[in-house]
Amino acid sequence: MASYSKFLTARYSTMAGATAAACALLCLLSKRRKAAALQGKKSGRTPGNEKEVKKDRAMVDRVFVGRICRILKIMVPRTFCKETGYLILIAITLILRTYCDIWMIQNGTVIESAIIGRSRKDFKRYLFNFIAAMPAISLVNNFLKYGLNELKLCFRVRLTKYLYDQYLQTYTYYKMGNLDNRIANPDQLLTQDVEKFCNSIVDLYSNLSKPFLDIVLYIFKLTSAIGAQGPTIMMAYLIFSGFFLTHLRRPTGKMTVTEQKYEGEYRYVNSRLITNSEEIAFYNGNQREQQTIHKTFRKLVEHLHNFIFFRFTMGFIDTIVAKYLATVVGYLVVSRPFLNHAHPRHQNSTHAELLEDYYQSGRMLLRMSQALGRIVLAGREMTRLAGFTARITELMQVLKDLNSGKYKRTMLTQEKDTEIVQAVPLIPGAGKIVIADNIIKFNHVPLATPNGDILIKDLNFEVRSGANVLICGPNGCGKSSLFRVLGELWPLFGGCLTKPERGKLFYVPQRPYMTLGTLRDQVIYPDALEDQKKKGISDQVLKEYLDNVQLGQILEREGGWDSVQDWMDVLSGGEKQRMAMARLFYHKPQFAILDECTSAVSVDVEGYIYSHCRKVGITLFTVSHRKSLWKHHDYYLHMDGRGNYEFKKITEETIEFGS
Repeated sequence: MASYSKFLTARYSTMAGATAAACALLCLLSKRRKAAALQGKKSGRTPGNEKEVKKDRAMVDRVFVGRICRILKIMVPRTFCKETGYLILIAITLILRTYCDIWMIQNGTVIESAIIGRSRKDFKRYLFNFIAAMPAISLVNNFLKYGLNELKLCFRVRLTKYLYDQYLQTYTYYKMGNLDNRIANPDQLLTQDVEKFCNSIVDLYSNLSKPFLDIVLYIFKLTSAIGAQGPTIMMAYLIFSGFFLTHLRRPTGKMTVTEQKYEGEYRYVNSRLITNSEEIAFYNGNQREQQTIHKTFRKLVEHLHNFIFFRFTMGFIDTIVAKYLATVVGYLVVSRPFLNHAHPRHQNSTHAELLEDYYQSGRMLLRMSQALGRIVLAGREMTRLAGFTARITELMQVLKDLNSGKYKRTMLTQEKDTEIVQAVPLIPGAGKIVIADNIIKFNHVPLATPNGDILIKDLNFEVRSGANVLICGPNGCGKSSLFRVLGELWPLFGGCLTKPERGKLFYVPQRPYMTLGTLRDQVIYPDALEDQKKKGISDQVLKEYLDNVQLGQILEREGGWDSVQDWMDVLSGGEKQRMAMARLFYHKPQFAILDECTSAVSVDVEGYIYSHCRKVGITLFTVSHRKSLWKHHDYYLHMDGRGNYEFKKITEETIEFGS
């Protein structure tokens, strides 16, 4: 009983209480995690029923190494480049920093030895040496930080430029959001994920190379001090603990991928609210949008709770294995020559010499054990890097597929009409596009959506320059789909499409796009000022285009051609539509597609615009419900929404549709 009371001193009671509290916390967190999982199961959120495609694994393995090498070829394109220079600078500063650490250990030990030995002369000399070395050591440390930050920025510039070159090639940006459903939030990948990937890989380079260098130098120094057995034991412990912790961290990569996916979804629902704020306000949809945002945010929060708990448990194990146990092994190794009285190294050493040797060896071994711990803990960052690498690699693969004409999308099964399926095999890109001037011809072309929904199984008509066509029909009949196929936004599933090249076909939507920039940019978009000068078109001619659509007064109202405004807000709906028509006059294409683009324009202005298009030789494909426009067209294409269509010449006997 007495021995039991002796054991329960204040020190051991505190330790026992801390252990009990830790166990209670672990139990509480485990119950909370189970409750969250049960709640998710009740609400129908299970891993199998979430609407997501199967992702590649995100682990530190051979696949991860291959992905890293593939991306590194983009970020370091040549042997001699700016990135290589920064890599060399970082390597040199890491070596210098390690030598600085060794020098500081040795110099600090002799300073303490001088203090204990009461040698004022040695104390002053070695203290002065330390003061004199401070600027050089500080310069080395800040050169290292400078190199790391510049390398992160250079990597980000290279990778961002490469990805945007692929993303903005032809219509890839459109296809990724409308044809391919493998990536839901490309903006998240192109911005945040690229930045995090570049920061992570540079930090990993520093966090791995510096400890490895420390280990090599400290092993060399310690072998001469305490023999080769001590460093060998430490290396064996490093290998064992590294493999053990890497195995435990395997879920980190997958959880990182999921976290970035949910972050992207959360930002997407917020951006939708901003983009469609007017429509939502008219519907009084704020409560419904709030539910949607809260639901998406809850999904993110639940995952973050699980991720935080996983990191907590892994941090608990990491700290013990990579820090405290490594320190214990270090003490055991460094104490052997001192506790063994028969060891030849210290048989004739004085107390001061023993103390100086122990401080120097012990600190080197402590630094070595810390370096080992950093390498082991770097595995945690490597596993997280595997998650970012998997997402970046997936984006690169999708961009490559889209630029080569391939896309993946959930296809509809045409069970209701087996004849259509047999007659028209839905193979994206199976059709043929022939480039020719002054003609648009659909020859046995199936009009189908990217997911396989057939609108018209066999479309045939031909239009020559000078013959305007009015396209009409109910909503969902395929009017916009026809234009997307004509503009090569959607794939051709069969037949032959003859059309001019892309630059000779112009599309004017109902809600025109106003770019960021000057008033001049709104007229000449997508051209720049240099393109306008190359075409030999002066600002006076641009003014005539504005006068043609009755927008001449806007030049004085907004302060001239170089005025910069938020034109989406500054211009009214009718002004934006007329600005789009002025843009059409500037480009003078062979064919123009007008998709309800004059709905906010008065009838007299509309008539003048159509007359001017015919005057300058622009052939029009118009979608409109106004009867007043029939007189400006020569043919009409009527779609009934049930797979049938009618293409005929407009005569006096033609029954006009619309209002």
